[in-house]
Amino acid sequence: MKIFYIILGSILVNNFVLSRFLGICSFLGVSKRTDTAFGMGLAVTFVMALASFISYIVFHWILVPLHIEYLYTLAFIVVIAALVQFVEMVIRKTNIGLYKALGIYLPLITTNCAVLAVAVINMNEGYNLIESVINGISAALGYFLAICLLAGIRGRIDNNEKMPTALRGFPISLVTAGLMSIAFLGFQGLLK
Repeated sequence: MKIFYIILGSILVNNFVLSRFLGICSFLGVSKRTDTAFGMGLAVTFVMALASFISYIVFHWILVPLHIEYLYTLAFIVVIAALVQFVEMVIRKTNIGLYKALGIYLPLITTNCAVLAVAVINMNEGYNLIESVINGISAALGYFLAICLLAGIRGRIDNNEKMPTALRGFPISLVTAGLMSIAFLGFQGLLK
C-alpha cells in the first residue's frame, strides 16, 4: 500500500513541477513542441530513476559507513552530472534531431533541482532502495505528464489567431502553467 501512495503522491499530489515548483526551467523552455517535450520527459525519467538508485547506494553504502553523510549534496550532484553526460552522449548518437531540439536544456538536467530533490527526498523520507527507485520513476512520470500536457496546450494556443498580442509566447505559457498548477491542487485531498 505504501508503494501505491508513493506512486500516486509523486505523480499527482506532489508533482514536482506543478505542486513543488521544481524543474521549471526545462519545463517552460522545452514545452514549445510535443516531440521535444516527450524527449525531455524521457531523458528526465531515465536520469531520475537512475539517480534515485545510484544515490541510494552511494548514501547508504559509502557515505553512511564512512560517517560522511554531510557530503550527500556533493555526492548526489556528482552522480547526477555523470548520468546526464551519459544521457547526452546516448541521445547525440541515437537521435541527433532530438539532441539539437533539446539544445541547452539537455545539459541543464544536471542543474535541474527536481532531479536533486528526488534524491534528497528519498534520503529524508527514509525510503528503502525499491521505494527510492519507485519514487524517482513516479516523480519523473509526474514531470513527464506535466511537460507533455503543457506542450499540447501550448501547441493549441500558438495556433489561436485570436490570442491578444501581449499574451503570445511566454506570457500565455506562464498563465497556462499557473492554471495547470491550480488544477493539480485538486489532487491534494486524494491522499490522507
